[in-house]
Amino acid sequence: MTVRRVQVTDFRCLHQADLDLDPQFTLISGPNASGKTSLLEAIYVLGRGRSFRTRRIDHLVRAGAQRLIVFGEVEKAHRSVGLGIEGSASGFRAKIGGERVSSLAELAAALPVQIIDPEIHRLIEEGPSRRRRFLDWGVFHVEPGFVATWQKYTLVLRQRNAVLKAAQSSSMVSAWDGELIRHGELLTEARMRYVERLAPVADSLASKLLGMKLALTYRSGWARDLSLREALDRSRRQDQELGATQVGPQRADLSIRLDGLPARDRISRGQQKLLAAVLLLAQINLFPEECAVRPMLLLDDPAAELDLGRLAALIREVRAQSLQLVVTTLHEELDELSAFGTPGRRYRLDAGSIREE
Repeated sequence: MTVRRVQVTDFRCLHQADLDLDPQFTLISGPNASGKTSLLEAIYVLGRGRSFRTRRIDHLVRAGAQRLIVFGEVEKAHRSVGLGIEGSASGFRAKIGGERVSSLAELAAALPVQIIDPEIHRLIEEGPSRRRRFLDWGVFHVEPGFVATWQKYTLVLRQRNAVLKAAQSSSMVSAWDGELIRHGELLTEARMRYVERLAPVADSLASKLLGMKLALTYRSGWARDLSLREALDRSRRQDQELGATQVGPQRADLSIRLDGLPARDRISRGQQKLLAAVLLLAQINLFPEECAVRPMLLLDDPAAELDLGRLAALIREVRAQSLQLVVTTLHEELDELSAFGTPGRRYRLDAGSIREE
């Protein structure tokens, strides 16, 4: 099932936007600064509870407005389910089917959404936190118990760090180690299983789009020749000096190598964008077929920084996925975009105002 309708109110430059989305392909065109990326951002927030551009929800509220609202209708199991978010300087709340959600994971389950935008190269270029979020979104959708494990580990880690920050005794710190190790090992095992499944799919796509051999390896966040317990024991003095736990899944990373060398050190910005797109498409490829809602892919100005050959190859791989696609472009008549096929819905944005064409 798919997202049938999206309504956006007072989100960045958008005062009001109401769109009926095609189950397959919706195209949104408009000049720079017209609100195209903001519209995709609103859809992304509806499915993630967070923006891909800022951590501050209140920064998304249109200037002069008090709050933002994004509402979506998702077709699921032959019925329509409403998703809604409201954000303001005083906080953020979300509802599914009229009921308040207790966790943002509920939004992700109801509307699985990914975005390929001009800044996607940051997944390759920047630090481990982005890659951990990328991994955890994928694991969440294939391992039902993952979110509970992640939440428990995060809670115990926060409590252990509070003890460390308060400079309490070593025995007080050790009191949290058992639970931290138990949940940390489960979290690590789930991530490792996922990377083992993701790696061959991503390698196949990288061969097609980049002509290079891609190797993905999960780095657990501590020395590979140690258990988590041993790593915590060795790190205890440093933990106490710094007031925070220095080893564990919160320090994990995804190693990305092309033709045997670190990807970040050997490819251009355009290639980084294409490599990051490879990872997202591989992730969508692993999405469970039995899921009631198909994943949605937001593609923001796909022609940016890609030559015609790579753009055509990317479009072919996107079309091979089972997903709902929303694409923005500066030029709706761009011949290269015709490879996506004919849009089922077409909209034009100008200065924050939207109309269907």
